[in-house]
Amino acid sequence: MKRVYNNILETIGNTPLVRINNITKGLKATVYAKIETTNPGNSIKDRMALKMIEDAEKDGRLKPGGTIIEGTSGNTGMGLAIASVIKGYKCIFTSTDKQSKEKFDALRAFGADVIVCPTNVDPEDPRSYYSVSSRLVNEVPNSWKPNQYDNPSNAQAHYESTGPEIWDQTDGKITHLVVGVGTGGTICGTAKYLKEKNPNIKIFGIDTYGSVFKKYKETGIFDKNEIYPYVTEGIGEDFLPENVNFDLIDLFEKVTDKDAALMTREIAKQEGIFAGNSAGSAMAGLMQLANQFKEGDVVVVIFHDHGTRYLGKMFNDDWMREKGYFDKKGLLAKDLVTSQKGEVASLESTATIEDALKLMEKMSYSQIPVTTAKRMVGSLNETDIYRAIVANPEVKSKAIDTIMKPAFPFVDISTPIDALSQMLSAEHDAVLVRDFKIDKTYIITRSDVLNALTR
Repeated sequence: MKRVYNNILETIGNTPLVRINNITKGLKATVYAKIETTNPGNSIKDRMALKMIEDAEKDGRLKPGGTIIEGTSGNTGMGLAIASVIKGYKCIFTSTDKQSKEKFDALRAFGADVIVCPTNVDPEDPRSYYSVSSRLVNEVPNSWKPNQYDNPSNAQAHYESTGPEIWDQTDGKITHLVVGVGTGGTICGTAKYLKEKNPNIKIFGIDTYGSVFKKYKETGIFDKNEIYPYVTEGIGEDFLPENVNFDLIDLFEKVTDKDAALMTREIAKQEGIFAGNSAGSAMAGLMQLANQFKEGDVVVVIFHDHGTRYLGKMFNDDWMREKGYFDKKGLLAKDLVTSQKGEVASLESTATIEDALKLMEKMSYSQIPVTTAKRMVGSLNETDIYRAIVANPEVKSKAIDTIMKPAFPFVDISTPIDALSQMLSAEHDAVLVRDFKIDKTYIITRSDVLNALTR
C-alpha cells in the first residue's frame, strides 16, 4: 500500500536491516547491518536531531524563529539543518578541520553557516569547536545549543526508535550489538532498550586510537596521554560525554585509522553498501572481536552514514595513498624505527627556545615535537630557531610555542616507505610513527628514509 508523507521528517527511522554475507565469511555468527543511510539526511543522526529539537520546543528552550548553534562532525548538523528547514529555524554549526569537505558543503546546501575550527586543541581551548559554539550561543539572540554530547534527548531518541526497530527486525534474537562510539547516544540509547528486553545481550563499543573511551572503561582512568590526532571520523572523543553510559557497554575495541579506512572501502566492494568511515571502524572492530561470537549468535552492527560524505577521503585513491593506507611491497615504517634506540624526545610548549637548543644538540635532532601535557600540539626545527635568534638574540628566553609550527603527522608502523616519503614534504620536516601495540612513538626524517633506501 502506497504511503504519502506530509514532510521529509516523517521518513526518519524504520531503516532496513541487511545481512552481511562476504566480509563475515568464516564467522560462526550471523551478522546484520542496520543501514541508517536511508534516513533523509543519510545518517542515524537524523533521529536524535529531530528528538532534541522537539523536546526543546516542548519545554520552551527553542522558540519560534530561533537559531540553532551546535558543534558537529557533520551528520548531526545535517539532521538539525533538515529539521530547521521544515520548522523555520536558522543554523550555525562549528566543526573541526579534519572533517571531509563534502560534509560542510552538504550543510551549507541547507542554508546553514559553518565555522571550521582546529582539531588538535583541548575541548576547553577557546578555539575548539566545543568552545566556539558555546561562545556563540551567548552572543546570538534567541539561540539554542542542543549539545548532543550531554543532551539526554540524544540517547532517548534511540531508546524510542533504534532499539525497538532492531528488536523487532531480529524477532528478539539479537545477541550482540556493535556500534562506533562518539557522543554515546546511539549505543547507549539502543543498549538501554535492548538490555531491558534481554539483559544477556552484549554491547560492544568501537573506539579509535587517539580516544579515551577504552582505557576509561577498563581502568576508570581518564588518561590524556591516550589522546592523539586521528583520522577516523564520527567516533572517539578526547572527553567524556554524559551520553556515554559505560555501565551499558560491555567492552570497547580500538581500531586503527588504516584498518577503518580499508574496511570502509571493502564494505562497498564486497557487500554493495556505500557506507561511511564509522561503518568501516565498526565492521573492522567486529571482525577483530570474532572470537567473541559463537554458532547461533545474531550480531547487529550499525552503519551510521553514507559513503558520499567521504568521496574526497576513504574513497579517493590519492588520499589513501597519501595516508599510506594502501599496502605495497617494500619497506614499512617499522623497518625504519627498528634501528632507533628509543622513543622520540619532546618538549613542552612552555619550555624556552634556549631549552630547545640544548635538547636538540644533546639528542642530535634537527627537529623535535612540541607537547602540552604530553599531547602533541606542534613542532620545531633548527631553521625556525636560527631565523628567530638571528632576528632577535633575546628571543632565546621566550617560550617555544611563540615560533612552533603545526604538529608532525602521525602514521602507523605499517605505513609503506613510499607514503612516508610523500609526507616528508616542504610542509613536514618529520613524521611521527606510532606503534600502538607497545605504546611507543618514533620520529622519521628525510635522512632516515634516504638511509633506508640507500643502505
